[in-house]
Amino acid sequence: MNPFTEKAINIIKSIPEGKIMTYGQIAAEAGSPRGARQVVRILHSMSEKHQLPWHRVVSAKGEIAIKDEETHYLQITLLKQEGIAVDENHRIDVEQYRYDFI
Repeated sequence: MNPFTEKAINIIKSIPEGKIMTYGQIAAEAGSPRGARQVVRILHSMSEKHQLPWHRVVSAKGEIAIKDEETHYLQITLLKQEGIAVDENHRIDVEQYRYDFI
């Protein structure tokens, strides 16, 4: 596993319940500020294997980026169960819920 992938997985695993991070935020923390799409691929291919809290990762605008309707609504449901408000446009207030990885 390459270092970026390993770092990204560890960052994603660290996101606590009730908090979110953006794809770009994770990429920057993992050492590749322009690697948001790599984070998407990691989530898509490794979430199950590494038991990643994939639902806590959203776009920079706070949008649910998943296009598959069933998974899109599953993410909303999981976020709401953790106390995260999702508005009628399926957006989250990034400033309010963002987790700052240290």
